[in-house]
Amino acid sequence: MPIKVTTSAPYDLAIAGGGLAGGLVALALAKMRPELKLMLIEAEDYFGGNHIWSFFESDVEPEHRWLVDPLISRQWDGYDVHFPEYSRKLSNGYFSIESVNLDRELRKRLPLKGLKTGQKATKVEKGLVQLADGTEIQAKAVLDVRGGGDVSALETGWQKFCGQMLKLKKPHGLDRPIIMDATVEQIDGYRFVYCLPFSDTELFVEDTYYSDTAALDRATSHARIAEYAATKGWIIDAVLSEETGQLPVIYGGDFEAFWKANKGVDARAGARAALIQPITSYSLPMAVRTAMLIAAMPEITQSKLDKMLRALATRHWKDGKFYRLLCAFLFLGADPEKRYKTLEHTYAKDERLLARFYAGKSTKMDQASLLSGKPPIPVSRAIRLLLKYR
Repeated sequence: MPIKVTTSAPYDLAIAGGGLAGGLVALALAKMRPELKLMLIEAEDYFGGNHIWSFFESDVEPEHRWLVDPLISRQWDGYDVHFPEYSRKLSNGYFSIESVNLDRELRKRLPLKGLKTGQKATKVEKGLVQLADGTEIQAKAVLDVRGGGDVSALETGWQKFCGQMLKLKKPHGLDRPIIMDATVEQIDGYRFVYCLPFSDTELFVEDTYYSDTAALDRATSHARIAEYAATKGWIIDAVLSEETGQLPVIYGGDFEAFWKANKGVDARAGARAALIQPITSYSLPMAVRTAMLIAAMPEITQSKLDKMLRALATRHWKDGKFYRLLCAFLFLGADPEKRYKTLEHTYAKDERLLARFYAGKSTKMDQASLLSGKPPIPVSRAIRLLLKYR
């Protein structure tokens, strides 16, 4: 058994999980509450792992942009989508953050003694975080942001992807991202390719699926990325980095059972609290809002943090009901090879509606519009799903 070593002085807040959600909380507190003694714990050697996070300009409130602006690697004034029936250019700004930037800013703004990497938090409870090596970190309040946890109580499909940062021999010719290219062969559910131009010759290309299973064959995705590049006339000189992921896309389930299955404190954030955009699984917008709410608390105690974040997660679950219904249409209503039609139907709508849609701020009129027109799935299935998930 590992020897337990208890830290000598308790922290004001211990954050278990140094990914995007935990890192943004730490950065917000470092700026707004510099008097607090923080401990940020990450299982990997670097905060944020190996990820690229992206968001739309409409996703983050202007008064909160100071939190993410130093992290941004690239930004564009719009993006493109391609479907079998049409292509479209949209003007909602788009931003991408590389995880190395999160790691850099955390190490710059927080004292070294408040940062711990390479140690997994194995137990998170009131006043205590226990690490894999047996170290016990005491804190007046504890925040759990260790990822999705047990999702067995939820009904989900999967968004899975493999992306590669490509170094090309010649310029690729793109001046803005391609958020969805669904003109590719539809395999394993809804498939599309996602492209981010980081420089004239550096391009992040991701092979993405909305699938019934989480299984991801990296070698197959590598081949499909290479095939896609070849069809565009892009000659790959080198693969600079790679990212993979399997994210649950929630369309139903028992939220209370999900919460109880993940034992510990009620102070949870990020995927641990299902604080994600239900359709896209984008986590950054809610991570920013959560960080700002915590930093604005007059007093951070365990009981107050528990109460506030439990209420936030419950409200987000209730507010996401319409989006989960759309996910049910996608995964349960459409034949796998025709799932792209649901997004094709959505992207034909008003651009301002789409901005609110991605920000999770759809109005009742927006919802009516998204359900109007020629249905992208059989009417009989739509009615059955409406009755079950409305």
